[in-house]
Amino acid sequence: MFRRALWQGLIAGTAGGVVMTLGEKIEQAVTARPDSHVPARVLQRLTGRPERPGTQPLTANWAMHFGQAAVLGVLRSVMAQSGLRGPLASAKFTVVRLTNDQILENATGVGAPPSTWPRREFAVDVLHKAVYGFVTGAVADALAARGGPGPGERHAARRPGRHADAGPLPRGEAYAR
Repeated sequence: MFRRALWQGLIAGTAGGVVMTLGEKIEQAVTARPDSHVPARVLQRLTGRPERPGTQPLTANWAMHFGQAAVLGVLRSVMAQSGLRGPLASAKFTVVRLTNDQILENATGVGAPPSTWPRREFAVDVLHKAVYGFVTGAVADALAARGGPGPGERHAARRPGRHADAGPLPRGEAYAR
């Protein structure tokens, strides 16, 4: 399961990153919002590379932007492989993406907590990360579905509906594919 989740997640996360970036570029063309150089600054601090004021190298910006998107896609793929699929799973994953960004930005001192941001900036960030989360989820879910239902889905199918007393699947059935 984890080998499949790795390659499928890298694909799903990259797809989500590409669509998010296209959406950002369209939004920036409409709103005249400038490019963010936060990803490059975070990468520079994480790797100990020298920093410079102003515009950051595009390669550093995209390496962090797309690298983070691809790597986090693996988590969404693990969710899908486990049977956590669909819009609710993608919404949960969107929160993980937002949290990951904030941990890295705040831990490195590059960013500040979102509660201190202008509301419009915060809304734009949430919108773009939601696009990433749902596109990544759709791709991860589609790739995982090719292998059939995940253990969680198989568990739920044994006794459809909402039940508090549903016991676990037998070990051999949980990982059967």
